[in-house]
Amino acid sequence: MGKVISTQRRAHPSSFEPPELPGYEIVRKLGFGAASVIYSVKKKDTGEIYAVKHVVRQEGEDSRMIDQVETEFRVGSRLNHPYLRNYYEIERRRRRLKTREVILKMEYCPGVSLEQSPQRSLLDLLLIFRMVADGLHGMHSQGYLHCDMKPNNIIIADNGAIRIIDLGQSCTNGTVKPRIQGTPDYIAPEQVKRKHLNPRTDVFNLGATLYWTLTGKHIPTLIPKQTDRLDLAHSNRENPLTPHQIKPQIPIGVSNLVMECVRTDPRQRPTDMPTLISRLDLLIHMVAGGKPLGNGNGNKNGSNGKAKLHNGLSREVSEEPTAEDLNNNEENQQENFTMGV
Repeated sequence: MGKVISTQRRAHPSSFEPPELPGYEIVRKLGFGAASVIYSVKKKDTGEIYAVKHVVRQEGEDSRMIDQVETEFRVGSRLNHPYLRNYYEIERRRRRLKTREVILKMEYCPGVSLEQSPQRSLLDLLLIFRMVADGLHGMHSQGYLHCDMKPNNIIIADNGAIRIIDLGQSCTNGTVKPRIQGTPDYIAPEQVKRKHLNPRTDVFNLGATLYWTLTGKHIPTLIPKQTDRLDLAHSNRENPLTPHQIKPQIPIGVSNLVMECVRTDPRQRPTDMPTLISRLDLLIHMVAGGKPLGNGNGNKNGSNGKAKLHNGLSREVSEEPTAEDLNNNEENQQENFTMGV
């Protein structure tokens, strides 16, 4: 007898009843996922604010959504990095011997996603992506990949601090997934082909994210969509338009780095996040100093020189960009043209 497939229409998470959270007060809804609602909550005895993800498994559904939030907690609770969201505890609520609800307590990350963020200067964007690359390196150094980098998974606070969120599709380095997982507009070819995943998969996802952030267009992937897609008659997976071709004000060096990140063959992409960070450091210093951007090629160890950054301070290139860097570029940046959508 064949497997019975449920035809019941999934209820939108906005219809879910708020969970009972003893000791906590729900402040407000922060957003929705495919099967989840995220709330900000306040701990009654301390006043501390957290984020809570409430996932509900509806009748007839398999366990995929529950599995993803389990993965998010398992991976996130093992990581400790200033650019990664913190995860604290998980509660599973069972009915009829099955987990029907999951409550995930996380760090509250105020701000807006990169997808919703106001337009920013090129220098701001490079600094943001440098921080994201550093956060991903923190994951990679612990043996984990993100596998779903996209604008909506980068939160930017008012002070310029960033957090990488949503680790539900994370996996260990070298994993071959049993099914295709990823966001179509940012997914790497090896994710679609279900091949071994490695840090260069995150390099592709991040490069596709930077491509969209700079141009407002999506790089063609192996999962095409009909909307908001480049003209495939003139641009395909093997020969897409570069950011510089779409917007000539984007420096060639920046454009070249993006296109290296989204190469089909993982072996032709930057090797790892330290390599990408080194390249970004060089571009940041060139933009901040008003130097020609050339090809934007650096080496894995970065440059040993100093450059005057947009906040007027000299720092070694290996030093982390700070929130102050993102806030104080108005007066000192040589060319403050606006990028993004």
